[in-house]
Amino acid sequence: MQYALLGGKKLRGYLVNQSSKLFEIDPSKSIWAACSIEALHAYSLVHDDLPAMDDDDLRRGKPTVHKKWDDATAILTGDALQTLSFQLLTDHRFRVSDAHRLKLAYDLSVASGADGMVLGQALDILAETSDVPLDLDEITRMQRRKTGALIEWSACSGAVMSGEDPSALLEYSKSVGLAFQIIDDILDVEGDPVKVGKRVKKDQNAGKATFVSLLGMDTAKKHSVALIDKANEALMPYGNRAKSLQRLANFVISRNK
Repeated sequence: MQYALLGGKKLRGYLVNQSSKLFEIDPSKSIWAACSIEALHAYSLVHDDLPAMDDDDLRRGKPTVHKKWDDATAILTGDALQTLSFQLLTDHRFRVSDAHRLKLAYDLSVASGADGMVLGQALDILAETSDVPLDLDEITRMQRRKTGALIEWSACSGAVMSGEDPSALLEYSKSVGLAFQIIDDILDVEGDPVKVGKRVKKDQNAGKATFVSLLGMDTAKKHSVALIDKANEALMPYGNRAKSLQRLANFVISRNK
């Protein structure tokens, strides 16, 4: 479990932290939600890397869990990380109100389950065997679930913990999540595997429909910039308090891994 959690950008946990700062939530509280989302994200990566799914050998610059050990260990590691995520949210030491903890846990179950991330992965697998390629609307809906759902949960968590309206943060994170995936698609074509920390050209070689294959490289890059502009515009109600979230959005489209 520790091996699977090491490395990576920890973007989702950072989003929780910065969202919480907007509402002056003490870091000793927000850390529980941040650790929860990182555990759940790590579980999804361990399972996605398995031969039955994406069949990847490299993750975060090191061998994937099933390559370092075996498939059974990877499955059990992912299972344990998933349950740890909800254990953290429901721990009595996570000192937010019971109602807010329950909403966080419920929202995360939706974001990660059959209406969210898992559905997105299932649609992605289905698309690989379909004779009809996905169009732009379909791939956008798929990636909103597969990648965007956990990013949206993370960005909204501060508002949920404080009982405030998360609408502006939801709009922000919808755009950030899609931009993040577009950059992932770009890095699959142009990225350095050493910097990216995983195999590149995988989607391209498999002939998968991506934002790059559908829009072309130049248009995909312009679309990602437009999404980040839209994300930053959604933060206007928070003024200068949202500077760190704006910086994060700008990082999403400038990253090389």
